[in-house]
Amino acid sequence: MELQSTADVAARLGATGYLCDEALATVAYLAMRMQRPLLLEGEPGTGKTALAEALAESLDLPLVRLQCYEGIDATQALYDWDFPRQILHLRALEAAGGADVEEAEKSLYDARFLLARPVLAALQQSPAVLLVDEVDRADDEFEAFLLEVLSTYQVTIPELGTVKAATPPIVVLTSNRTRELHDALKRRCLYHWIDHPGLEREVEIVRSRAPEVSAELGRQVVTVVQQLRARDDLQKPPGVAETLDWARALHHLGSTELDLATASATLGALVKYREDADRVRQALDQMLRA
Repeated sequence: MELQSTADVAARLGATGYLCDEALATVAYLAMRMQRPLLLEGEPGTGKTALAEALAESLDLPLVRLQCYEGIDATQALYDWDFPRQILHLRALEAAGGADVEEAEKSLYDARFLLARPVLAALQQSPAVLLVDEVDRADDEFEAFLLEVLSTYQVTIPELGTVKAATPPIVVLTSNRTRELHDALKRRCLYHWIDHPGLEREVEIVRSRAPEVSAELGRQVVTVVQQLRARDDLQKPPGVAETLDWARALHHLGSTELDLATASATLGALVKYREDADRVRQALDQMLRA
């Protein structure tokens, strides 16, 4: 699906409930037109992963997600062989009277025994949206592997040959900046830092993503969250995802306005550390009594 302009991107994302500013819509548009990966950095919960999901939904494309973690290697990202099926295949050949050893070995590495992992799957399913989530959790070797794949949009499988995407996938990489990524990977990508939204935009996000929440409750929730983010004593300030979770939790308890008792009881949707919960509970008491 061809996107015509930055405004078109913003409108399509908005139709899925993802509200973005002009800068983000522009870099997303350019990444798709220039067929360049888009690297999104920012605090957890600011909507980096959600952007890839919204792009896939707005363009009616499959979303292929690669969740990075410490120790991930190319095998988890590219492909593996279905060993149990290969063994069954060998036994079937033996039961049928055997086969030439060389031919039997070749047949083991047929495409039907190939298990496509996310990167290979995205190349095969093109066009698609490939989300490489939390790339900062991986190591240097995995970054080098990604750089090679993203430079050519193809991979070589020794037993089968080269697989090249007919249409390069839309690639979104996210990073919480737990470590600095290498310059080589950054240069390959278009870059955007996603910050927490301002009050009015976050109110719009709540209205869009959680329309069941009353307007008054939504604004009160966002106002409190914005004040909490301005504090410097929280281990993990709440992101937009936590704002939505908290607003929905309050709604499910029948709240139409924020009150101290219900707000305190639902802090598990907003903060994830005991120390943060204690500090937020004290702050709520002061903010709601003011």
